[in-house]
Amino acid sequence: SAKGAEWTYTTNWLDENANYCNWTGVTCDETGHVTELVLANNSLSGRLSESIGNLSFIEVLDLSDNDMKGSIPTDIGLPKLRQFNMSS
Repeated sequence: SAKGAEWTYTTNWLDENANYCNWTGVTCDETGHVTELVLANNSLSGRLSESIGNLSFIEVLDLSDNDMKGSIPTDIGLPKLRQFNMSS
């Protein structure tokens, strides 16, 4: 769990009726695939879930300056990923 209720920027993340493409930090392409997830400096904490691998169209993943713990799952398989940042 990344403790979503404690995040700094939560616009639409806690609204179960909001389209995920309208969530803060999420960018989608014209077909609705998530291409960027930028949640830098957002008070996230916890581990990076293996389910991040379901974002097969993601190109940018920025979780820097958060309190993420543990290792990066080895089998996340993100073929389009060109920018990844999880630095603290």
